[in-house]
Amino acid sequence: MAEPSTISSLTKILGTGVTIDVVDIGANPIDTDPPYQRLLQAGLARVTGFEPNPEALATLQANKGDNETYLPHAVADGETHEFKVCRTPGMSSLLEPNQELLQYLNQFPDWGTVVRREKINTVRLDDVSEVTNLDYLKIDIQGGELCVFENAPERLSECVAIHSEVEFLPLYVDQPLFSEVELFLRGAGFLFHKFDPLTSRVLEPLASKTGTYEGLCQIFWADAVFIRDFTRFAELAPDKLMKLATILHDVYESFDLVLRTLIALDDQAGSTYAGAYTDAMIVTPLGNRRFLCMIARQFCLAED
Repeated sequence: MAEPSTISSLTKILGTGVTIDVVDIGANPIDTDPPYQRLLQAGLARVTGFEPNPEALATLQANKGDNETYLPHAVADGETHEFKVCRTPGMSSLLEPNQELLQYLNQFPDWGTVVRREKINTVRLDDVSEVTNLDYLKIDIQGGELCVFENAPERLSECVAIHSEVEFLPLYVDQPLFSEVELFLRGAGFLFHKFDPLTSRVLEPLASKTGTYEGLCQIFWADAVFIRDFTRFAELAPDKLMKLATILHDVYESFDLVLRTLIALDDQAGSTYAGAYTDAMIVTPLGNRRFLCMIARQFCLAED
């Protein structure tokens, strides 16, 4: 993800303005700022977050800005489920921790110990009246992501980008893994774009001397980014294309896909955004060294 000082915002480069409707399912920021933080700080995002944990929700409510709304709902399939409260809150889930696998990972058996079980009502994202549009979805709910996708066809049809936690190991019993999530989202019109980032852990009996979170070879989980199928950009409305381009540029620094998106936008709207963006690749302020280095010095427009 881009640091604020690395590149100019796409809205500054193109002289445009957008408001991106963000939905954050599992809005409690446990370790880092959410991926859309830069958009929010720039006034480009309007966030509706879901956080059923009362303490975390209270913190979000106390610190929210004018463009943030937080709701106490657990999002899933609209049914009543048993919520497993674990010793470490970040492991709590509607799914049962898979102790058979967790025993191979340092400290995870303790973190994933269920200390309390609660009945909890869930909502379908499509049924939440406060969400009237979705452009960018961030979701991190410990194995429940696919259930949310399967029960939100209307909202997913509006969405242009998804930032979802995915697992490669079944940390929970019967947990859908990355392959199943990707397959479903591909069927819904999305393509996998990138991992941001990939995370590994050390398997027992080895342990890191520098910290529990130090990884070695075993890939463990990732945040996966999915975007609308770029071979079908002609089917997206111009405003959705501009929102997608802004997300790709400001959040992920996916410059090649930004240009591809702007070309599709120009084809529809008769605008000249792609040319302006290409110029910015060549004539870039020295303060934006990464943008200059990655694009102007290493890449050029391909010849037809």
